[in-house]
Amino acid sequence: MAVPPCVVLVSAKEWVRLSTAILTGTPVPGSSLADDLRSLGFDVQTAVDAGDAAALLAAVPAGRRVALVDPRFVGHVHALRLGLTDPRFPAATVPGALTAQAEARGALLRALHRTTAAVSAGAPVVEPEADPAPEDRTVPGRIAVALEAEGTAVQRPALGSLVAAVPTDAEQQATAEAGLAAVDDEAVRLRSAVKAHDGFFTTYCISPYSRYIARWCARRNLTPNQVTTASLITALIAAGSAATGTRGGYVAAGILLLVSFVLDCTDGQLARYSLRYSTMGAWLDATFDRAKEYAYYAGLAIGAVRGGDSDDVWALALGAMVLQACRHVVDFSFNEANHDAVANTSPTAALSDKLDSVGWTVWVRRMIVLPIGERWAMIAVLTALTTPRIVFYALLVGCSLAACYTTAGRLLRSLTRRAGRTDRAAQALADLADSGPLARAVAAITPGFRGAFTAPAVALLGTLVMVGAALFLPYGSWLTVAAAGVHVLLSGLAVARPLKGALDWLVPPFFRAAEYVTILVLAARSDVPHAVPAAFGLVSAVAYHHYDTVYRIRGGTGAPPLWLVRTIGGHEGRTALVAVLAAVLTHTSGFTTALTALAVAVALVVLVESIRFWVSSSAPAVHDEGELA
Repeated sequence: MAVPPCVVLVSAKEWVRLSTAILTGTPVPGSSLADDLRSLGFDVQTAVDAGDAAALLAAVPAGRRVALVDPRFVGHVHALRLGLTDPRFPAATVPGALTAQAEARGALLRALHRTTAAVSAGAPVVEPEADPAPEDRTVPGRIAVALEAEGTAVQRPALGSLVAAVPTDAEQQATAEAGLAAVDDEAVRLRSAVKAHDGFFTTYCISPYSRYIARWCARRNLTPNQVTTASLITALIAAGSAATGTRGGYVAAGILLLVSFVLDCTDGQLARYSLRYSTMGAWLDATFDRAKEYAYYAGLAIGAVRGGDSDDVWALALGAMVLQACRHVVDFSFNEANHDAVANTSPTAALSDKLDSVGWTVWVRRMIVLPIGERWAMIAVLTALTTPRIVFYALLVGCSLAACYTTAGRLLRSLTRRAGRTDRAAQALADLADSGPLARAVAAITPGFRGAFTAPAVALLGTLVMVGAALFLPYGSWLTVAAAGVHVLLSGLAVARPLKGALDWLVPPFFRAAEYVTILVLAARSDVPHAVPAAFGLVSAVAYHHYDTVYRIRGGTGAPPLWLVRTIGGHEGRTALVAVLAAVLTHTSGFTTALTALAVAVALVVLVESIRFWVSSSAPAVHDEGELA
C-alpha cells in the first residue's frame, strides 16, 4: 500500500547544543529514517500536511536548524548527513530532504507558504525551464526550488554513489534498496574525508591510516580544533627538541614533526568526516601551519647556535621563511586575480588539463612544487640525519626551484589567456597589496600610469630600488632611507589604478619581497647581536597579518579593517621605518631592541583584532583546504 506523502518536520541540534531538547515523533512505520535522523542529532515530529508543517516550523526556537524530510525517503545516512548537517551553508537539500539554518528560517517559511499555495492552485512552483531539480517532486524538493526562486542559495551536495531517493512505486523502492545495499556508507564517508587533490607523500604515506585516526577521534567526540591544537603542541615540542642542539634532540624533533603533520592531516579529515566546520576551526587551521613551521625554523636555528654553528644560521632560517611566504603570496594573488575571471582561453591551461589525463605527470607536477607534505618530510628526515644548516640549504634550493616552476606557469597562463578581470578581483589584489597611509596618499594625488604591465613594472622597480639599496649601499647610510622614500612613491603609483591587468597579480608578491628581504638584509648586515632573530620575529608577525588577510578574503568577508592597516603602517611604512632605524641605530644594540619592540607591537595589534574577528559571528564558517598537504 502506498504511503501517504505527509511531511516530517525535524529540528536539528547543533554540535554545540547537543543537550537541547527538540521536537519528537516518528516517520513511516518500519522505516529506519527516524533512527537515522536521531543518529545525526535530530528528534522527529510528524506533520500531517504542509499547513501543519508550517505551524510546527514556526514553533521551533528561532536559533535552531530545521529540516523538512519526506517520510518515504530511502538512502544512506551519510547522504542525509551531507544534506542536513553541514554548517557552512544556510540551506541545503538532497532528494526528499531540505534543511535551513537560523539565517534562512524566514525564507524557508515563506517558501513553504508559496509552495502550498502553488500546489493548491495546481500551478508549478517555478517555470519548468527554471527548475533546477525537476525530478524531485517531493514537498521538500518543491520548497527548495521556491527558496532558490526568491534568492536564497541552496546547496546541493554531490552524493556520488550514495543513495538518496523517494520511491513512489514498488519498482523504484526495490531499485533504491538495491543501491543502498550495494554501497558501503562508511567506506564512502572515509574516502570523502580525504582531500581529492593531495600531495604524493600525504596520499600514499599519511592518508591511508590518518583517516582511521579521524574516525577514532569522531567516535570519541573529539573536535577538529582539539586535534589542530594537539598538532601545534606537538610541533612546538619538536621545535624545543631541535633547540637542544643535540643529535638525540634532532632525531626526536624529526619524529615529532612527522607526528604533528599526521595530526595536521587528521584535523581536516575529521572536519570532513563529521562535517564539524567552525569559524574558530577556520582560523586555527589557517594560521597554525605557519606558526608550526616558523617555530620549527626558530628551534633549528637555536639548536644550531647552541651546537656550535655561527649566528648567521638565523639568516638562513629567516631566508627560508621569507621564500616560503613569498611563494604563498604568489599563489594567493594569482588565484584571487583569476577567481572569477571570464573567457579563459589560455592554451597553457589547456595543456595542463591534457597532462592531468596522464596519471604520472600529475604526481610529478605536484611533487615539484614541494607541497607541505613533501616539505615537512624532507625537513624531518634531514633534521634527524644532518644539521640545521643543511636543512635550511635544502629548503632554500627546493623552494626556489618550486617557486620558479609555479611562477613561470602562472606567467605563461596570464600572458596567453584572454580574460576580463572583475572589480572583485581588483579589490582582492588591492587588499593583498597591504598599502599603508603613505602609499595611499601617493595613489590619491597621482593618476598612475596607463598600460597593461605598468603596475607590476612599477612595483618591481620599487622592490629593486629598496632591496638594492639595502644590499649594496653602505650600512646605515641615509641613502637607504632615500631609497625607502622612492619605494613609497613607486608603491603608491603601482596601486593608483585598479589592478586589472594581466600581470597585476604580481604586485602583492613584489611588495612582500621588498618588505621581507629589506628587513632580512638590514638585520643581517647590522652586525648587532640578536638582530636577525629579532627580524625573524618581526617578519613572522607581519606574515601572520598577510596570511590572515588572505583567509578573510577567501571567506568572502573582505580584508582586515582599514584602521588596522593604518596602525601597523602598511608594507611601505614598515619598510621605511626599518630603514630609518638602521640609519639612526647603526651598529648598536638599540637596533635589536627597536626591531623587537616593533615585532611585539605589530603582533599584539594584529593578533587581538584577528582573534576578535575569527570568534565573531561575522567570520565565515569554512574549513580552508590550504596548500596541498
